[in-house]
Amino acid sequence: MKKKNREFDIFSLSFLDVISCGFGAVVLLVLISNNAQAPIKSIEDEARALLEKVLGAEEENALLRERLSANQQAITSKTVHLDRLASMSNASAESLQSTAEALEGLQADLSGLATVQSSLERMKRAAVSKPQTSKRDDEVGGIPVDSDYVIFIVDTSGSMKEIWGRVTAEVENVIRIHPKIKGFQVLNDNGAHMITGYEGRWIPDTPGRRESAINFFKVWTSASNSSPVEGLEVALKRYVNPNTKVSIYIFGDEYSGSSYDPVINALASLNTNRASGGRMARVHAVGFISNYSTGRFATLMREVTRRNDGTFVALPR
Repeated sequence: MKKKNREFDIFSLSFLDVISCGFGAVVLLVLISNNAQAPIKSIEDEARALLEKVLGAEEENALLRERLSANQQAITSKTVHLDRLASMSNASAESLQSTAEALEGLQADLSGLATVQSSLERMKRAAVSKPQTSKRDDEVGGIPVDSDYVIFIVDTSGSMKEIWGRVTAEVENVIRIHPKIKGFQVLNDNGAHMITGYEGRWIPDTPGRRESAINFFKVWTSASNSSPVEGLEVALKRYVNPNTKVSIYIFGDEYSGSSYDPVINALASLNTNRASGGRMARVHAVGFISNYSTGRFATLMREVTRRNDGTFVALPR
């Protein structure tokens, strides 16, 4: 029996199902794809906004750091400027004080020089009108200037260094009021020589030597203990003898010894001419007033000069 050929229909039910399913899948893919793109774009925008904020914050931070650095530099510069102004102010104050002290010292020097010159004038008048045995004023009596040699014994302690300008001026005044002498020597009250090259011998008296000694005296830095015992012993043992006319000048502001006897006894022993019993050297003294003066130096020097044919000159402050 011959089979019938069946007719093929392309639009059968099965074919339509397949097409419908495929179309549905495409629609589903489209829906899924659209829903996924929206959140991604939103996240990108948010990330971009956050990045811009971060970059902006970094730029602002950099600007703030630059401003802070500039402010710190300005503060440092102003601090340095203020320090300089303070230093200048302190220097000005010190300069004013130094000028005032120098002026005070010059006034005291002028007063002291006037006292010495007045004493010399009285001495000259007394020499003309009175015999040599007339009584002298123990305080500011005439200062004989007939010695061939002069020795300066100077207290170089700290209190004297504070008024060293006045001390220098008075030493200069005393050496210049003397006429021509043969030699001089400068010791501190401990017996140390100012010019060690002339230790044991006289410094020749020439204008050049005087000027050099005065200049060297201005910067002399030797220290001492405000007691002239050692200086007197060196002066009397090394430079004084019965055959030379010597004047010793003691400069000081205070006496630190516990007793006056060592100075008085040393002079009594070393400054006595064994043959005649008289004094071999005249001992004068010039007293200064410093911040540490108590009057002991003046008390001692009045007695020392009285016993050794000398004069004590007390200078004002």
